[in-house]
Amino acid sequence: MPQQFDFPKNPIQQLRFSPRTVYLVLAVLATLWVLSGIYTVDPDEKAVILRFGKLHAVVDPGLHYHLPRPIEMNIIRSTTRVYREEIGFQTIDPGPPARYRQRPKESLMLTGDENIVNVEMVVQYKVSSVTDALFHVRGLGAFEGSNQGLIHDACEASLRQVVGRHGIDEVLTEGKLRVQTEIKEKLQELFDIYRCGLTVQTVQLQSVGPPQQVDAAFKDVASAKEDRERLVNEARGYQNDVIPKARGEAERMLKEAEAYTVERVRRAQGDADRFGAVYAEYVKAPEVTERRLYIETMERILPKMQKYIIDADGKGVINLINLERLMSAPAR
Repeated sequence: MPQQFDFPKNPIQQLRFSPRTVYLVLAVLATLWVLSGIYTVDPDEKAVILRFGKLHAVVDPGLHYHLPRPIEMNIIRSTTRVYREEIGFQTIDPGPPARYRQRPKESLMLTGDENIVNVEMVVQYKVSSVTDALFHVRGLGAFEGSNQGLIHDACEASLRQVVGRHGIDEVLTEGKLRVQTEIKEKLQELFDIYRCGLTVQTVQLQSVGPPQQVDAAFKDVASAKEDRERLVNEARGYQNDVIPKARGEAERMLKEAEAYTVERVRRAQGDADRFGAVYAEYVKAPEVTERRLYIETMERILPKMQKYIIDADGKGVINLINLERLMSAPAR
């Protein structure tokens, strides 16, 4: 009986591969599998080679080769890249303009004097040991591409511990730099304890302030403190202006008194020496010296007047010596 329908045969069954073709395909696949072990490490990176999941070697920058998967595999990480961890807020869009999301549960904390403060912090760090960072701990956070993990928890713990040791005035104003330094040291200490293979670069307190509910009261207190500081500085300026002047005036008066003392002493010494000289002459010739002293005294008492010497009995006035003319006459 003739067939009414002639169905086509299965094309897959019609395919036939020669042994040569099969070997050629297998050789190409084997070659690609072997060549898949070639990799490049950039100058700022290091590669970790795992053999059957176990650490085998750490490779420096350059062109390298490892056995193909699944025998060996490589993990490449940058050793110069600076990673960033945010506490108290999260960057949603770097912008510009940048957009952030607040995290009150992380940012609100108690200070040493039992005040509530809102703190936002940024920590920057980089990898110092690739093997420790990859294999010694798990859940490092930003190093593994997530926003949570050991690094985040260590940063928050260090922040809360240091802020809890200081008063609110230190955290808000004069002690801010010291608080940042202590947080950095504490965080690095935790990284070393956990052997994270990380080095803290910077710790920056982005925003430090009171909670929004009491912000106005804190601003009033801060304004009063600023007024107090201003008045204290003005008083110190006045003090620094008046005291040096008073000290200078006192020093001047002391110097004048010392100079007057020296002058009076020397004058008295000179008068004493002169009196001693006159007395010595007086001892030699009392009458002549006495008369000479009398004449000199009259010369000082009656200046610019002609002086006459009369005899002792007063019988006549004899202009014996005109003292003024004799004193003004040139010496021969």
